[in-house]
Amino acid sequence: MLTLTRHAEPGEHWDAELAMTHELRCKTRLRTRSADGEDVALFLAAGSPPLADGDRLLANDGRVARVRALPEPLLHVTAADARELTRAAYHLGNRHVPVQVGEGWLRLAEDSVLHAMLDQLGVSVQALDAPFQPESGAYGGGHHHSHGKDSVFQYAPRLHQFRRDGSPDDSA
Repeated sequence: MLTLTRHAEPGEHWDAELAMTHELRCKTRLRTRSADGEDVALFLAAGSPPLADGDRLLANDGRVARVRALPEPLLHVTAADARELTRAAYHLGNRHVPVQVGEGWLRLAEDSVLHAMLDQLGVSVQALDAPFQPESGAYGGGHHHSHGKDSVFQYAPRLHQFRRDGSPDDSA
């Protein structure tokens, strides 16, 4: 079994490939199979950012596995101008929808209700299959809506900072 425990340094060589959807790339604990059928155990540090296409992971035995983002059904959103696209992004964010942001476009997981909402907003929506890499959350500590003074959630928001290797940078 290939046991992956941490990110590997950038490089061209890898010994195994993991083809994963976005949902699987968000997990820090996972049992799966490599592209060639070998059993794989993923044990990354809790709170690690989602894995991205091309990330390299180091196994206990020294081998390196490369992550490949699988295509999945998405909605590709474009607009006639920046205001319309920003408005669509606002409404998606207000619904806590994971969104991938590109130059002049947004992508989100296929959803008929959100597709109808976007149509009503007047933006262009096309279905496509592509790897999905949405923005990760900006603030640490999890998401919550409690604003009371006695809340257990009283802490200053902290912007997530990640190193190039994808590991959290706790010095920020």
